[in-house]
Parts: sequence; structure tokens; C-alpha cells
Amino acid sequence: MEKKIAIDALTALAHETRLDIFRILVRAGRSGLAAGAVAQALDVPASTLSFHLKELKFAGVVKCSREGRSLIYSANFAAMNSLIGFLTENCCEGEAVAGCDQPTGADASAST
Repeated sequence: MEKKIAIDALTALAHETRLDIFRILVRAGRSGLAAGAVAQALDVPASTLSFHLKELKFAGVVKCSREGRSLIYSANFAAMNSLIGFLTENCCEGEAVAGCDQPTGADASAST
């Protein structure tokens, strides 16, 4: 993933309502949700939701498809996984650990 794409995605997600929308769509899975269902779940006016969905779509973290008269929004899982990979690719200098914040080696003995 290019740094600019990661910054665009993080910028879009760095807003409370957009992050809530994205998390609801992640929970919904690949089938996604109609815009009305998202608006109802978050108690957000349709115009506000439309603005935030546009931003998420522009950043590439949300996809949209049409089913009849409804617009169905879903998380772009490929983009999400790519972003997570970008953020963690240099974690712990390549050392396979459960979490980079956990002490290892000499650090582990110093913290006990």
C-alpha cells in the first residue's frame, strides 16, 4: 500500500461518525447494509450519512452497490486488510510476537 492511500484511509476513519459507520459495515460482513439501515442504527440524518459515506467511499474503505432501488454499502475488506498490513509490516523489526508492546529477550527479564 502506498503511504498516500494509507493516509487517505486513516484521515477518513479519523472522524467519530465515519468510524462508527465503518465499524457497523465491518460487523455486517460482505453483504453490507442499506444506507437507511446504517442511518437508523446510528440515528444519523440521511444527508449527514450521505456525506460521510461519500468520504469513506472516496478513501476506498467502503464500497457501494445497487440492489433494486437501494444502495448497499459494505466495508472494503481488501483495503482494510491492506491498511492493517501497511501499519504492521515493520512491527517489532520482523520478530514474530503476539504484540509489539510486550517485552522480549533482555527487556523481559528487566521488567520482572
